[in-house]
Amino acid sequence: MGAKGTMLVGTVGQGVMRSTDGGESWGRVGVGQGIHSDAIVRCLTSDPRRPEVIFAGTDVGVLRSEDAGARWQRVDSPMNGQSVWQVAIDQANPDVMLAGTGTPTPAAMYQSLDSGTSWQRRPVEVAESCPAVGVPRPTAIAIDPTDPQSIWLGLEVDGVRRSQDGGATWSSAAPEIRNPDVHNILVTGGPSKKVYILVNDDLWMSEDDGKSFASLGVRDVFPYHYPRGIAVRPDDPNVVFVTVGDTTPGRTGAIMRTTDAGDSWESLPLSTPPNSAVWTLRIVPDEPNRMFAGTRYGYLYRSEDGGDSWVKLWRELSEISSIAWVPDA
Repeated sequence: MGAKGTMLVGTVGQGVMRSTDGGESWGRVGVGQGIHSDAIVRCLTSDPRRPEVIFAGTDVGVLRSEDAGARWQRVDSPMNGQSVWQVAIDQANPDVMLAGTGTPTPAAMYQSLDSGTSWQRRPVEVAESCPAVGVPRPTAIAIDPTDPQSIWLGLEVDGVRRSQDGGATWSSAAPEIRNPDVHNILVTGGPSKKVYILVNDDLWMSEDDGKSFASLGVRDVFPYHYPRGIAVRPDDPNVVFVTVGDTTPGRTGAIMRTTDAGDSWESLPLSTPPNSAVWTLRIVPDEPNRMFAGTRYGYLYRSEDGGDSWVKLWRELSEISSIAWVPDA
């Protein structure tokens, strides 16, 4: 299993599941540890300075753990009692955080400049209602690693927004993408920066800092046509992974990889066929060969060789939203 650490899985209806032995045994973080019974967890985000500090976006607001997910406490904020779908931390200045609320509570964007101690609402125009999901929800907050003033926001089902002043103001972006059902956004680093935007039937990319976008035509090369998750290898911006499914929740899925920034793709071998769309993928920042993936309906996979091979863990969970890994100190 390689280096030891703590694996956390955010779920819809079972709160946070936690393993300290590489997935051999699991415990559910419960009421006595600061998470209400049967909580909905939409995201797990680590502080880059202290990976044992984790923020969770939940159906009752933002929670924080300072001990790798063993215990949690509510972050008092204007988001109390709201459904928080995304939490993002600026890697260059981790004091700066953004969080987005949505379905079933109103869609809104909030920002903290002091590591989550205080929060202010930022003006983002979002539809009150949209097809398929009703109240929109943020599915991605992507802070440009080369320019933290540039921040991208993806909404399901209300399109793309962008801030170019560090989150203070926002405007609509990527008009070429007519499909408003945005599933994820990724901005890569390096001199050949790319902006990837996933919608529910395609993958779009910009090579000019978002001035224009072009479809990558993945419907012709992906085995399934419902993209959901995206991640870049931290030591190589040309290596990008996309999780896909046949639909949502779907009956099967795959993990796709490009090593040439989207020019070509391969489907990676999974030891056990997925039981639904592959929903999320996590690459450990300091150990990029260690990766985790989860299907919507609770299968967990682990790779120790950068995605060349995958093993399904024995534990099957409720709906998986997110995965975090905290290495042992």
